[in-house]
Amino acid sequence: MRYNILIITKRNIILYQLKKRLMKKIEAIIRTSKFEEVKAALREVGIDFFSYWDCTGVGNEIKKGELSYRGTVYDTSYIPRLLLTIVVRDKNLEKTVNVIRQTARTGVIGDGKIFVSELLDSYRIRNDDQGDNSLHNTGDE
Repeated sequence: MRYNILIITKRNIILYQLKKRLMKKIEAIIRTSKFEEVKAALREVGIDFFSYWDCTGVGNEIKKGELSYRGTVYDTSYIPRLLLTIVVRDKNLEKTVNVIRQTARTGVIGDGKIFVSELLDSYRIRNDDQGDNSLHNTGDE
């Protein structure tokens, strides 16, 4: 007769708890001209909070040279973009990524990139909510 033995250690409990509460961090670099459309589309699917920053990068659409506009010379080898950072529950990952992909797409080089990584934990400072509970208000589901 074979017995399955489960050895419970502190490490196993911690790993189980982390797997249970994993969240995803989405970082999307998009055209500045598409920001308002992406923001509205995210709100439509229930993503109400995210952070964004102006960023500049060098990508596949590098064009050497300068552009003059109203007396100011701009270096066109740098590409102005917005970096969106969104933290979502696992169940909201696919719909969030799809909304960004569909809304930010123009079909031209330079539409951007989306990166997804796992987050181990999250804390709401106001009331000490932890894990994916800190990402939404109770009753908003």
